[in-house]
Amino acid sequence: MRIQSSLIYILLMTILISIIPANKAMAAPGVSANAAVLIEQESGRVIFGKHEHEKRRIASITKIMTAILAVESGKMDETVTVSKNAEGTEGSSLYLIAGEKIKLRDLVYGLMLRSGNDSAVAIAEHVGGSVEGFSYLMNQKAEEIGMKNTNFRNPHGLDTHEDHYSSAYDMAILTRYAMLNKEYEEIAGTKVHRAPHPEGKWDRVWKNKNKLVTGLYKYSTGGKTGYTKRAKRTLVSTASKDGMNLIAVTLNAPGDWNDHIAMFDYTFKNYELVKVLDKGVISKIKDPFYKNKVYYNHDFSYPVLKGEESKFKVKINLLTAKESWKSPEDIPVPVGKAFIYLGDSVIGEQSIFFETENMPPPKESFLDIFKNLFFTFMGLASHG
Repeated sequence: MRIQSSLIYILLMTILISIIPANKAMAAPGVSANAAVLIEQESGRVIFGKHEHEKRRIASITKIMTAILAVESGKMDETVTVSKNAEGTEGSSLYLIAGEKIKLRDLVYGLMLRSGNDSAVAIAEHVGGSVEGFSYLMNQKAEEIGMKNTNFRNPHGLDTHEDHYSSAYDMAILTRYAMLNKEYEEIAGTKVHRAPHPEGKWDRVWKNKNKLVTGLYKYSTGGKTGYTKRAKRTLVSTASKDGMNLIAVTLNAPGDWNDHIAMFDYTFKNYELVKVLDKGVISKIKDPFYKNKVYYNHDFSYPVLKGEESKFKVKINLLTAKESWKSPEDIPVPVGKAFIYLGDSVIGEQSIFFETENMPPPKESFLDIFKNLFFTFMGLASHG
């Protein structure tokens, strides 16, 4: 009888558990990766993390940095002469021939779609003067955009240096930065690219190795694959649905395709993108000097769990107007900031500009936009 009662109790508890709504955070995906992160692209909010700040080998996702530096160099239409050093690079290859001439743009497509290590060296030598010089540029850019657990020693990610590493989170930051560039975004999401063959008899045809892009996941917008014997499988991917753009990174992940799909599907199902601040005039300002004359120059949106939007608060700090501000040129730029809170945590800030007929709000550069939006969520837990 005791055994029968125990079985009945277990059955009843199972039924009860099955009908109780699950906590959304508990429904977060498990992943096979040793390290992983998923962030929302515009805000940088960490939706899911697993050892995301640990320094690890990253293999060919290194090439995201190589690609964005090439795109930003302004040399994409230049012709590159392939060196013997580039031709002889081990591992995955475009089978470049020493002495052949090829557009830098085609090298970047080959780098991202086919993961050509020879292409990486050819790009590094053309843009940076040498592999060592290009590695310096890579680390300079990494520091500039806030990659704190990263050191680059080569442009391809081969295990040729013990001190070549990054973290899942840093690679998400890098991808977030790179995706602001429309040319990079287009290259990373291309399924097939054709490039002239040096012998002129046919075109080289490069199909993207990223299965998510080529049909495995319908919301995929780009990314980069990677593998070495020591790093194992690494993957960066991006996806977009209903205006929400996501970035996922996995390091040493046996089931990386499934990991990324699970993280994307979880986020698209449970989170929504809420516009907190609208570009344009700030209507709530009562100060006579500032009323109807101060503006945000871009929107601020943030992903939240459904029902979490009620926790948003905005605190506006404006400089005290001075009598010495007699002309538009005397007024500081910016004149203040808005601090955006989710609960008690600051999740973002927005500059406030004073506009007159003679002084429109300043235009922000590519890097300025990134820096204004960028916040390092070091203290936030996953789903935070």
